Amino acid sequence: MAALRAGKTNNEADQPSSPVLRFGLDKPLKLDAGTLLSPFQIAYQTYGTLNDARSNAILVCHALTGDQHVGSTNPVTGKPGWWEVLIGPGKIIDTSRFFVICSNVIGGCLGSTGPASTNPATGKPYGLDLPIITIRDMVRAQQMLIDHFGIEKLFCVLGGSMGGMQVLEWASSYPERVFSALPIATGARHSSQNIAFHEVGRQAVMADPDWHGGKYFEHGKRPEKGLAVARMAAHITYLSEAALHRKFGRNLQDREALTFGFDADFQIESYLRHQGMTFVDRFDANSYLYMTRSMDYFDLAADHGGRLADAFAGTKTRFCLVSFTSDWLFPTEESRSIVHALNAAGASVSFVEIETDRGHDAFLLDEPELFAAINGFIGSAARARGLTS
Repeated sequence: MAALRAGKTNNEADQPSSPVLRFGLDKPLKLDAGTLLSPFQIAYQTYGTLNDARSNAILVCHALTGDQHVGSTNPVTGKPGWWEVLIGPGKIIDTSRFFVICSNVIGGCLGSTGPASTNPATGKPYGLDLPIITIRDMVRAQQMLIDHFGIEKLFCVLGGSMGGMQVLEWASSYPERVFSALPIATGARHSSQNIAFHEVGRQAVMADPDWHGGKYFEHGKRPEKGLAVARMAAHITYLSEAALHRKFGRNLQDREALTFGFDADFQIESYLRHQGMTFVDRFDANSYLYMTRSMDYFDLAADHGGRLADAFAGTKTRFCLVSFTSDWLFPTEESRSIVHALNAAGASVSFVEIETDRGHDAFLLDEPELFAAINGFIGSAARARGLTS
């Protein structure tokens, strides 16, 4: 079964199950690395119908290991969309009212050009020959996708974690094209602690003998053990100590006593091993390197002379930021600093801190307060935009 899923993942890199937009040599993507990516493609999903005025479009930006299947079944795992609880007919982001777009980011592994995609110059997967991708590069590519639909101004751009970084980049780079922005559980830069965790993950991947310098497909291999360890380490940062204690404590896994060995004696060990091994079935190892690097390089203030408020100078975009009390990956202080910068820029901004012990991953879970905040902000923005229900 795992081999079958791995095969599906490889196929999705070039020929995704979702719609795909291909750009030829005449429309290259300019990268922050100083090179042009061409040709390239963007895989995406849409939900709902674009109205005649093209004013009801919502762009959803996915997190590090997410994809375009935000509200529909994932073709590799067969699981529901990662935000299906929020997006759909009659739901908070009502697809009978709004036109929702979600694309796989450039550098990803589910249809947009990434390290697992075929390099037209060699006929082999790019591997590490793909230039480094930044958050701004992802947004530039999304902007080309939005142009394809003839949308001049997005009603809303929203997302959590790495998706929230994209939201902030959209609001900074294309303020005239974003009516409202909803960054969740994110920051305007990646902290040194977050960079450190990512580096541990990357080194785990690269230390796997099956990595082969990023050319593992050519050897018929995948660095599964290294990627699984990377995922295990990262997954700890998505939770909180309180949530771990509540779910697992020091409970033993399917045994009455300690084995005095190195099997998974504890439930938390078994859980992390499961998270690691299921992850390698759906995600490309090199994409993991590229995605984590894109987050590490993100620093919106540094891109504007060290003053974050300048990133939003003169903006007319309406903002709502959301953080979680137990999120230590992107703590509330990160959101507050963005709110202060937006206030300094004279922007319209609201802020919600949600009390929960579920950690960073709370933005992906059934959190009534989060849904209420999104519902209230979307409803208010829709009235201001003249979008009637």
